[in-house]
Amino acid sequence: MLSIDINCDMGESTHLWHYNLEKDRQLLSYVSSINLACGLHAGDAHTMHELVAAAIDAGVAIGAHPGFPDRENFGRTNMNLPPEAIYDLVLYQTGALDAFLKVMHTRIHHVKPHGALYNMAAKDAALAEAICKAVYDYDDQLLVYGLSGSALIEAATATGLKTCSEVFADRTYQDDGHLTPRTQPNAIIIDPQASLNQVLQMVTRRSVISVHGREVPIVADTVCIHSDGEHAVEFARSINEALLINGIKVQSSKF
Repeated sequence: MLSIDINCDMGESTHLWHYNLEKDRQLLSYVSSINLACGLHAGDAHTMHELVAAAIDAGVAIGAHPGFPDRENFGRTNMNLPPEAIYDLVLYQTGALDAFLKVMHTRIHHVKPHGALYNMAAKDAALAEAICKAVYDYDDQLLVYGLSGSALIEAATATGLKTCSEVFADRTYQDDGHLTPRTQPNAIIIDPQASLNQVLQMVTRRSVISVHGREVPIVADTVCIHSDGEHAVEFARSINEALLINGIKVQSSKF
């Protein structure tokens, strides 16, 4: 039976103790893995603790979502840092999240960079290598989630880490397989049916139609949905149901 992981970025609070967890808790019913913000681009200790506990109860795999120290811009501003600084940022944030899993007698599943760090690592081999070295040194059994066909996936494989190639339900693609920058007006797919069609094509045909109409080959191990949309819960439910109706099992990737 064909299967796919559905992952969701979560816990992205920006003001300590003032984050509404209810939507993220509802989303746990429709995803198989989550990426929790670790406190730099967003997130805080209380939110991490609450969502780790909720995800464990829901049987959902938990990963770290490290980003640049850029809360003002939600981690979406490129920062030109040396590899050793990138290493430290990833190691620090992964360890911060993992503390909450350890006291609950479970383990972290994966690491997925956030925002600008994710996008830069998709193309910058040195940055990607620094991320993967931090992950490997922390725990060489962890998976690395990265954009399908990216430098991050290549670096993880070269480092000896298992990978999970990621595709996006609500983002458009360029002819080279990279995401359309958010600065462009056609970067986000708003029509729910168009998103569903894209997901089904990526999972079943291993391709995506670019903004210029080109069919681009793609590896789809995990589909990302975002928790911050107004209708995020309904969107996640519809994707989950569409996959099941088409005989596709929703489950997280194995270690």
